[in-house]
Amino acid sequence: MAGRILIVEDEIIVAMDLEATLEDFGFESVGIAADTSSALRLAANNPDIALVDVNLRDGPTGPEIGARLARDFGVNVVFITANPRMLGDGVTGAIGVLPKPYDPDSIRQTVEYLLRLKDADQEMPPPPALTVFASVEHRA
Repeated sequence: MAGRILIVEDEIIVAMDLEATLEDFGFESVGIAADTSSALRLAANNPDIALVDVNLRDGPTGPEIGARLARDFGVNVVFITANPRMLGDGVTGAIGVLPKPYDPDSIRQTVEYLLRLKDADQEMPPPPALTVFASVEHRA
């Protein structure tokens, strides 16, 4: 299952580890963004999915970035953060949140779930580690 993924994470070691994990599972990274401007610039590469941290180089801008990626680029967005409470009940357009620390299998399951959501309107349960926002539960 192919998938083009944008990583929005300002901790370069974390981002590079996530990128390597995704590539090990056969997914393609369209790049790593550490702030709003680089995330929006890389969104022009048409990712299917964005994995977005909350706190980035330019502050707690992850929720704004996620909403813009979903709205303006049609990207399925999941937040990956150690601070899931900062997202409250969710972010408009985003699918859900995967808490840090995560394991490689949770990343694989989450990406596969997001790709299936993008490809079809079939009912499927989300992976156990992913919390789906209430506003999109009807899609899950």
